[in-house]
Amino acid sequence: MDLSVIVLTWNSEKYAQRCLASVLHSLELSRLDYQVEVVDNGSTDGTRLVLEGLASLHPRLALQFLPENLGTTLPRNLALKRASGRNICILDSDVEVGEGVFTDLIRYLESHPDVGLVVPRIRYPSGLIQKSCDSFPTLQRKLNRLLRLRAIEARESPSQEEVTGTFPVDYAISAFWLFPSRLLDRVGMLDERIFYSPEDVDFCIRVWRQGYQIHCVPTVAVVHHTQEISRGWRLNKAKISHVRGLAYLFVKHRYLFKAPRFRREY
Repeated sequence: MDLSVIVLTWNSEKYAQRCLASVLHSLELSRLDYQVEVVDNGSTDGTRLVLEGLASLHPRLALQFLPENLGTTLPRNLALKRASGRNICILDSDVEVGEGVFTDLIRYLESHPDVGLVVPRIRYPSGLIQKSCDSFPTLQRKLNRLLRLRAIEARESPSQEEVTGTFPVDYAISAFWLFPSRLLDRVGMLDERIFYSPEDVDFCIRVWRQGYQIHCVPTVAVVHHTQEISRGWRLNKAKISHVRGLAYLFVKHRYLFKAPRFRREY
């Protein structure tokens, strides 16, 4: 099998239909041999009905329903254990993909064996580039991102439009990852001691530590209707979990102010 696509849903009624329809359409056009694994995190809205309706039409779409929200790492690991593709794509349920996304990125991976994880350019529905790739967080960078993310994105987006060549990144958010399944033999699964985030930063640090690079291919793009459940000033479970996860990350990788460096330049 060429590709396993893993999608995690949680109260995603508004986005799941559009996300999975785009994924299945792109895969059908690609002629790849694929499977799509969806894990629902105990949704209480109409997500289950949406998923069951799609699964009745697409036999390669497999569903697993969890009784409650178990975060992002454990449910994704459940799907990773069932994945049988030579390549694995993890994407959020509020992402839309177009034709050629999977084939272009798989082709890139196959021609760059030193790259362990590849990501596309991610745009908001407005067309603005999301800051989905970044330097590893430090305490100062996290505060700056928390306070000024939209301003940073507005400032960087025009210059990023001019970037058409691939480039290495410290880490990429897990809204869309594509990697060879053999990577898990070296890096391991997602760290289930992180409930929600920054499991993506932790995984990417481990990818680099195993000698692989992480690249963004800006000529391939997807749209992210980002729900950003931990963004803003309102205190909620996701935000508290993120702060705890960040503290755990800093302790695990033994840094706070000076991030690890694995690459020489962007």
